[in-house]
Amino acid sequence: MNKKRMSLDYNKNNIFYAKQLRKNATAEENHLWYDFLSKYEIRFQRQKAIDNFIADFYCHKAKLVIEIDGSQHYTADGKNKDEFRTEILKGYDLKVIRFTNRMINENFRGVCEYIDLTVKAFLREEGV
Repeated sequence: MNKKRMSLDYNKNNIFYAKQLRKNATAEENHLWYDFLSKYEIRFQRQKAIDNFIADFYCHKAKLVIEIDGSQHYTADGKNKDEFRTEILKGYDLKVIRFTNRMINENFRGVCEYIDLTVKAFLREEGV
């Protein structure tokens, strides 16, 4: 399945769930959003419906998905679902980076610096 195109497919039924997830975001998602991404110089969206999934954060300009992983991601089933999801998102020519809740809580500055470097590296490569 090769879905490299300008617009992203999404399941319209997920729009309702994305809105609910925004209203009920985790403390770590809110921290990253309100203390960094919402003010970032390049636009990010939170709880973005892509294909049959909802990405925690998405930057169209940098083709970047950011996922914040809580405990449910560390089970065998959770890891398998994350791998499957990442492969689907890569089919849209997106890069997926993941951070744990612990990373957000213990090294917030480092997480923000990594995101900034990742976005800027992509824009340099693309000549944007």
